[in-house]
Amino acid sequence: MNGAREPRRFAAEARTARRRCGATGAGLARAAASAAKPMLLVGASLAPLAAFGQGADDEDPWGFDDLDEAAPSFAELLRDQAPDVLLFAAFATFAMIGFSRRSVPLKHATLAASVLYLGVYKSQLLSITNIFAALSANLPIFSYSIAWYAFAAFAVATTLLWGRLYCGRICAFGALTQLIDAVVPRRWQIEIPPEIERRAGYVKYAILAAAIAVFLSTREISFYRYIEPFWMFTFQASTALWIGLAALLLASVFVRNLYCRFLCPVGAALGLLSLLSVFRIKRWSECTQCKVCENTCEWGAIRNRKIVVTECVRCDDCENLYADKARCPHWLLDAKRRRNAELEREPMRAHGVAEHRVDVASIGHPSGTRDAGG
Repeated sequence: MNGAREPRRFAAEARTARRRCGATGAGLARAAASAAKPMLLVGASLAPLAAFGQGADDEDPWGFDDLDEAAPSFAELLRDQAPDVLLFAAFATFAMIGFSRRSVPLKHATLAASVLYLGVYKSQLLSITNIFAALSANLPIFSYSIAWYAFAAFAVATTLLWGRLYCGRICAFGALTQLIDAVVPRRWQIEIPPEIERRAGYVKYAILAAAIAVFLSTREISFYRYIEPFWMFTFQASTALWIGLAALLLASVFVRNLYCRFLCPVGAALGLLSLLSVFRIKRWSECTQCKVCENTCEWGAIRNRKIVVTECVRCDDCENLYADKARCPHWLLDAKRRRNAELEREPMRAHGVAEHRVDVASIGHPSGTRDAGG
């Protein structure tokens, strides 16, 4: 009996073992499939990179080629910027017409246009940051900034030709202070003693030198807002800066062109450049003895009867005086010399007429003829 049951027991145990192994194998298969799913996903995500690496000549899967092809040409950039360039050319032409004619109304119109166009509309002024950019060879890309280069080239060229013309009628902030000066009653304004004025004129050069030194040593430019107020035309600043600007403009009511004359680092740089200017203001021989223009100049640019080129902004005041025959001593003395010459010629002219009459009376009667006939 025991011998008969042993084979059946062994057969049952074998079937049980096979069932257990089958279940274990299925579990392992399911676990392997679950582990393979993330790997399949990673492989699918890396497939484009593999295709990009394998097929260098195939199309760019990321579209970088399309970006390169979409880069605008210079002609397209010029066409897009043409309105700005033409508008500035029109403004510059108008400014030069007023300058060439020495017209006070045209000058005031130019100043107003500068405030509205270069200031409010464009917020474009020469800045100490432009000097920093030039020193670090980090100027704007020409093809994207054609209008700015036209503006900068005009400012530099006119300075080399006539001196600080930019300061006198192109700079929007300087134009604003000159318009303020034109409407403020003269009795409100303070006349600074010449010696103090001369020394105060060096402050802007100290500011320019200090700003360049700080930039070269730190490469920091954010401090520019504290040494020039041109940011006002962006209408974006802190409360402290607006308070400082209000104080500066209020002081400009009492001291003519305060910032431009004593504090502007850009004006200092253009002043140094104006030492190379070609066409300077002519002087009469009488100017060495006269102080009419020196007393009239509102920029303090005439000292001891000599024009200080670095301070002169070609405001036309003295040049209009040169042409005023009722005020300029050159013309007054010239008129006096002419009158004296006329008076000196009168007796000579009268004496010449008397001699002429004697000669006419003696025509046909040579000397001694009548005595010989008697």
